[in-house]
Amino acid sequence: MKRLNVIGCGRVGQTIARLLFEKKQVTLQDLHSRNLSSAEKAASFLGTGNPTPNVANMRTAEVWMLSVPDSQIANVAHQLADTLAPDTPPAIAFHCSGFLSAEALKPLHAQGWHVASVHPVLNFAAPETGIRQFAGTPCALEGSALAVEWLRTHLSSIGGLCFDIDSDHKALYHAAAVFSSNFTGVLQGIAQDAWLSAGVSPEMMQTLNRALLTSTTENLLALGPTHALTGPAARGDTAVVNAQSAVVEQWNPVAAQAYRALSELAVALKQTGTTLPPP
Repeated sequence: MKRLNVIGCGRVGQTIARLLFEKKQVTLQDLHSRNLSSAEKAASFLGTGNPTPNVANMRTAEVWMLSVPDSQIANVAHQLADTLAPDTPPAIAFHCSGFLSAEALKPLHAQGWHVASVHPVLNFAAPETGIRQFAGTPCALEGSALAVEWLRTHLSSIGGLCFDIDSDHKALYHAAAVFSSNFTGVLQGIAQDAWLSAGVSPEMMQTLNRALLTSTTENLLALGPTHALTGPAARGDTAVVNAQSAVVEQWNPVAAQAYRALSELAVALKQTGTTLPPP
């Protein structure tokens, strides 16, 4: 088994590291976070691993996981590359950003390392829930062939559904995930605020939200976006869309911008089956 070092002991890093360790895919070696206490807590949760105060003190390993925020990946890669001894054998390094490609690990690639990225499409609310929910999680892979194949083999062994993503289109791929997941939460927030502003009780607001979200999700999964779409814009009821847009404008101008843009996209989707503009 290869030795795994982890830089960044947050929810994603702890989840993947523990699953790989439990399934005997790796041995866990050194753990580093910005705060030593975070690495110590991670070691306690993982049941193994050596909390290390800085990157320079981390021992040689065959695999490195950089599960740090996107804004820190390039800096950590530079920091790690700068600490490498001249005779350090090439290793595998990967990060877990959905937006950035393996290019963010360029300083390590320049040292002859095999670099990649993996984006597990899961809401990592906590390591405990991540471990329970990981089986069946889609995992987008891109980067150096050897690193990608190592990830494919070992993530598949812990239940990941691995697929390849074009490095050049990584940002658009991640934007799709934001639309699918994060913006769904934003839209629910707007809906709840509007119901409360319209005088609906908090209890009934929750009932309305649950009923619509449940039925919409079921219809989307069964029929797809085009056939599941309903509402005034999909029906071509322009008068209602315009009048409702004006009401929303008075209530929340920013929400009104979203309402108008989404209504325009809804019309296109219903008429053409796509939200893309005509060629």
